[in-house]
Amino acid sequence: MKVVRIISLIITLLIALPSEAKPREKGWVTLPNAALYYETYGEGEPLIFVHGHSLDRRMWREQVKHFANDYRVICYDARGYGRSSKQREEQLFTHADDLLALMNALQIERAHLVGLSMGGFIVGDLVALAPERLLSATMAEGVIRSTPSIHEPMTAEEITRKQASIDAVLAKGIRAYKREWIASLLRGGSRAKEIRRPLRRIIMDWDGWQATHHEVHCYYAREATAILKEKRPTLPCLYIRAQRPNEAPRTAPSMIQHTPNGRFVLIEDSGHMVNMEQPERFNEVVEEFLKGLKDHP
Repeated sequence: MKVVRIISLIITLLIALPSEAKPREKGWVTLPNAALYYETYGEGEPLIFVHGHSLDRRMWREQVKHFANDYRVICYDARGYGRSSKQREEQLFTHADDLLALMNALQIERAHLVGLSMGGFIVGDLVALAPERLLSATMAEGVIRSTPSIHEPMTAEEITRKQASIDAVLAKGIRAYKREWIASLLRGGSRAKEIRRPLRRIIMDWDGWQATHHEVHCYYAREATAILKEKRPTLPCLYIRAQRPNEAPRTAPSMIQHTPNGRFVLIEDSGHMVNMEQPERFNEVVEEFLKGLKDHP
């Protein structure tokens, strides 16, 4: 009888646990020289989440659960991350072009984009280069980069600097490097410890390729900024920054000056991984922004 009671208790606990969202569709989109893994959830207007460096689609778990009730949510792994193809040192590409190719393959004419950190770099490129393909753009903790573009080859100085960084990573070992990187991402607010386990799981699964290889310029970066200043797209843009406790208040990124329909929100008591550390507030801010677009098209 005791065994029966234990089994009954286990079943009850399992039923009580929150169920994970199940993809409606998943697979790979094949590009000429790579393949991108993606998952889709729910129905409605397309809402694409773009992950940060060293991470993958799994960082958006809380956003998928929240937004899949009202949107067709798409999460994917950028080239070089997660289950997508690896990068190669000699292969020219941009993450922005990869995302457009994914949209084309999934027959998405226009979409809302939400990116964090590296994801913000990618979304920022598309705000400048292809605003007609976007319904809106949300950039958290990252906007258009100020670095050289894909059309600018690496200089001898860049190569030397990168090689020194690679040598330092290899000297300490990739696992030690990852532990230091995780620690830097956990310098946040009062809830930072709560995300240690899921964050560690994702980053330890990352192969660390970008830290140990000469990565090509894979953003439009300062070329995109020049285009943005000329076009000044009227696309609705939301800029999110995290505010760590006891630090000077952060201000809006300069990119907002060139997007007339830009809005800036500061999320308190959080570090860089704001969507994971403060998911309720992050979801609330993004939902309010998207709802406002429906109420005032």
